[in-house]
Amino acid sequence: MSPLVSLSPMDLAQIQRPAQTRPMSKRPVSVTVVAGIFMAAGVMGFVYHVSEFKSSFEFELVWVCLLRLLAIVGGVFLLRGDNWARWLLLIWMAYHVILSAFHSPVELVMHSVLLVVIVYVLFRPRASAYFRRASRTI
Repeated sequence: MSPLVSLSPMDLAQIQRPAQTRPMSKRPVSVTVVAGIFMAAGVMGFVYHVSEFKSSFEFELVWVCLLRLLAIVGGVFLLRGDNWARWLLLIWMAYHVILSAFHSPVELVMHSVLLVVIVYVLFRPRASAYFRRASRTI
């Protein structure tokens, strides 16, 4: 005879729930990649622009450095699974698309494509499940 397995009501609910709506226990690789790109871009941009303070002080440089710090903060908290971080990085990228409209068409297209890719990666069902799980554990 085979041993009987007893399942709690919580276990049954997890089994019956579709895979896309189950909370994830692991971070999707795509979220890790996007977070890493934002952190790297933030660090490199911050280091580059901070060096410009040596020659002169301009308020515009302060704004640029703050934006670079936002990219770093967004990337770090994206790794933690904080839902607000994906919205911050989406707004950060959308802001760059707007800025690109005042520059070359190539820059505008590049930032627009990056925005679409970031929206796709961060708002897919697997990523959304990860951010839902992370927000429940707090």
